Amino acid sequence: MDILTFIVSASAVIIGIAAGYFIRKNLAKREVEGAEAKAENLLKEAKNKQKEILLQANDKALNIIDDAKREEQQRRRELTHMQQRLEKRESIFDQKLLDLENKQQKLLDKAKEVEEVKEKINKIREEQLQKLEKIAKMTKDQAKDVLLENTEKMVKEDILGRLKKLQDEGQEELDKKAREILSLSIQRCSIPQAQEITTTTVDLPSDEMKGRIIGREGRNIRSIEQLTGVEIVVDDTPMAITISGFSPIRRHVAKRALEALILDGRIHPARIEEAIENAKKQIALEIKKAGEDSLYELGITGIDPKLVQILGRLKFRTSYGHNVLLHSMEVAHLAGLLAEELGADVTVCKKGGLFHDIGKAVDHEVKGGHPEIGYDIMKKFNMPEEIAYMCIAHHEDAPKTLEGIIVKVADAISGARPGARKDTYERYLQRLEELENVANSFEGVQKSYAIQAGREVRIFVMPDTIDDLAAAKLAQNIAHKIEEELKYPGEIKVSVIREMRITEYAR
Repeated sequence: MDILTFIVSASAVIIGIAAGYFIRKNLAKREVEGAEAKAENLLKEAKNKQKEILLQANDKALNIIDDAKREEQQRRRELTHMQQRLEKRESIFDQKLLDLENKQQKLLDKAKEVEEVKEKINKIREEQLQKLEKIAKMTKDQAKDVLLENTEKMVKEDILGRLKKLQDEGQEELDKKAREILSLSIQRCSIPQAQEITTTTVDLPSDEMKGRIIGREGRNIRSIEQLTGVEIVVDDTPMAITISGFSPIRRHVAKRALEALILDGRIHPARIEEAIENAKKQIALEIKKAGEDSLYELGITGIDPKLVQILGRLKFRTSYGHNVLLHSMEVAHLAGLLAEELGADVTVCKKGGLFHDIGKAVDHEVKGGHPEIGYDIMKKFNMPEEIAYMCIAHHEDAPKTLEGIIVKVADAISGARPGARKDTYERYLQRLEELENVANSFEGVQKSYAIQAGREVRIFVMPDTIDDLAAAKLAQNIAHKIEEELKYPGEIKVSVIREMRITEYAR
């Protein structure tokens, strides 16, 4: 039973497998046939689309070719038109060039004709002159000289008389106008003058204070002299001591320090040093204030503070007893007033007048004359050339500018005021004589002259005794002797002149 069942089951399985195989095969065949049909349909559609695309491409290519042909035809027409225009212009230019050449030739022909006419005219003129010279029996130059000579004789006296009259009238008018301008300017400017000397007096509360100022074995007075650079003179003058020194700033520092020490009562080297330092600070502030006040009074602005400080030092500088700052302010006022009258630059004259003696503020410390020192200072502070030039112009014989002449005149007016300068006529002559005597004391000197108010001495030497090398050595020796024996402000120029003159007579 079991075997039968197994056989039946196996047979069923085999039959089922065979049936499934045949069913699957039929299904696969049907799918393959369907796929092939689809593929054929797709291939037909692709072939149809390819035909359509090819037809469209052919249409586009034909359109492009037609457009290109049309553009080519258009460009050919444009090129033909341009070529025609160029040919037309070329023909026009050729015609114009021919016209210009014709005109040029005509001008050359006319110029030639003009030259021929000129030659004919000159020839006729020469023939006429020759005929005139033959008739007059003299040449053209001779006739001209005769005419001028006769005319000069006829009008010479009249011309000389008229010139003399004009010169006299002009000189009188100029003198009158100059006096009016100067008098008006001097009346409008009034600066107080303070005369200073080389000594300063300090009042004492009692004569006992002299001993305290001198100190034990003179240590106090030595300390003051070393720190200030002045000389303290203690003499029999009651209740006063004298400070002597060439620099007014040093004298005033010593005076301020002594007054502070006397008021304090404590006088010893340490306190002296402190008092002198305080006095220097006070003087520095006073110098700055003096410079600022002078600029404010004159209405001048835009000046470097360091230059203002140098200007303020002139308050403690004197020249022949004349306070240099007051003198500079007076020159600035006078120069400004004169500039207004004469139509010059008032600003340049005012600034130039105020700073014309700025070199005197440092001429004790810097080598050279105060005009050159002042010019260098002004250029250092970038002052304009026309203002810096005033430092030199007021000592030149003939200044180059109108403003320079005005400042020179204002300087002369300020220095010539009665009482402005303390130097007497006798002392001035004595200083010049001393200069000449020093120069004449050397062997080989023929004569000497002190000129420019004692600022220069000119020495003429014997040429057969002094040669060129000896003349140079002589100038050095004279300058050295002047430095040793004479006292003078500023700088003295020594000029040695060696001149050989040979005279013969032809008989």
